[in-house]
Amino acid sequence: MRGLLFKGLAAAGVLLGIPGTAWAAEAPAIDTGDTAWVLISAALVMLMTPGLAFFYGGMVRSKNVLTTIMQSFFIVAMVSVQWFVFGFSLAFGPDEGGFIGSLSWAGLTDISLFTAPFADYSATVPLFAFAAFQCMFAVITAALITGAYAERFKFPAFVLFTLLWTTFLYDPMAHWVWGVGGWLRDLGALDFAGGTVIHILSGVSGLVACIMLGKRSGKGVVPMLPHHLPMTVLGAALLWFGWFGFNAGSALGANGLAASAFVVTQAAAAAATLSWVAAEWLINGHPTMLGAASGCIAGLVAITPAAGFVTVVPAVLIGLIGGALCFMAVAFVKNKLGYDDALDAFGVHGVGGTWGALATGLWATKEVNAAGADGLFYGNPHQLWVQAITVAVAIVLAVVGTYIIIKITGAVTTLRADAAEEESGLDIVEHGERAYRQSIINGTPLTNLAVQEAPAFSAKPATADK
Repeated sequence: MRGLLFKGLAAAGVLLGIPGTAWAAEAPAIDTGDTAWVLISAALVMLMTPGLAFFYGGMVRSKNVLTTIMQSFFIVAMVSVQWFVFGFSLAFGPDEGGFIGSLSWAGLTDISLFTAPFADYSATVPLFAFAAFQCMFAVITAALITGAYAERFKFPAFVLFTLLWTTFLYDPMAHWVWGVGGWLRDLGALDFAGGTVIHILSGVSGLVACIMLGKRSGKGVVPMLPHHLPMTVLGAALLWFGWFGFNAGSALGANGLAASAFVVTQAAAAAATLSWVAAEWLINGHPTMLGAASGCIAGLVAITPAAGFVTVVPAVLIGLIGGALCFMAVAFVKNKLGYDDALDAFGVHGVGGTWGALATGLWATKEVNAAGADGLFYGNPHQLWVQAITVAVAIVLAVVGTYIIIKITGAVTTLRADAAEEESGLDIVEHGERAYRQSIINGTPLTNLAVQEAPAFSAKPATADK
């Protein structure tokens, strides 16, 4: 009887607009199935960054593979600490004017945050689960940029740049698009799992960084081919696997929306793999394994903002077009403009994320997600305009913010390795270690030189390969 009375008072308060009656409504309960799915999804997304380390690591030269892997691995640690200390509060904490969250959630010290759900973000899971899930998004976003400046960014500069970039670019953009009170969210921007917040922001930032740092020493003169394609394929497979947590986990529940996001993610990735391979086969004469791996990532990027808003056939189209667009960006635009985006962070993530965000404005439908909006092809051209504004904002923030942060970083420490250090390889120069005992110097195996000139297990590190 008391429960019926409370419910009646709450309903009357809502109808009459009387403040102070929300307390009478029953608080939502934590759903163990939803919580389990979000935590599993967080673990899947965490696995994506080591997967990215392998994906990028296989594409660099052997003398830089540990440096490349180290950057992703170190980001998992550093950005996680930043996130839980203050980053999550900046991105999702109580709004301050539509542009940033307050620091009232810094350190996640309020025990109620993990004992009860928080309806604004996670109606059936503890806010701690949501915070853990979003932590992995922040981690991989910073790691994606490393592909653009691979093989030349010194480690101290990388550390400072990443910390500043995450704090002053990623956290505010996440608040604008996803945070309650964020101005792009209030504008109606749709970004289910990070097309603008993650892929455009990181891809365009990577482009700015690689241009400001300059080309790698010897670029265009000496071959700079992937040293270990099986490693890259392993990384792509881990990324594909983890992406189901990325997209389907963004439903924040074990429900029909998660199932829909899961299916369209697979459809778009598969379609983009086909279109990338078909394009390079037609133009270059060979269907390559690197192309297939790159194509699947391009499709995953393109479907990310749309995963919770589109049906299967549009997802296939998003993947087909996205794979071809990203191939063209990598094969032609980069060569035409001459920038050294070493591992195509911009060509895949910047271009693919832009296409996916705009495609969301074309094919989004409330039939999939009532909390979303209809797109152009469902009678709402305004949504495409909103998506275009969001894309433009992400690009401007990435360009201006990255330029400033690179300048600040360069004023504090040396940005890039010099020609001699690049020749030796950053694994030896920056970290004092080598990934492989067998390396090459002027065509001669390093192990052979070691037999001739030094004990086989000398503690002194030998020079890395060219």
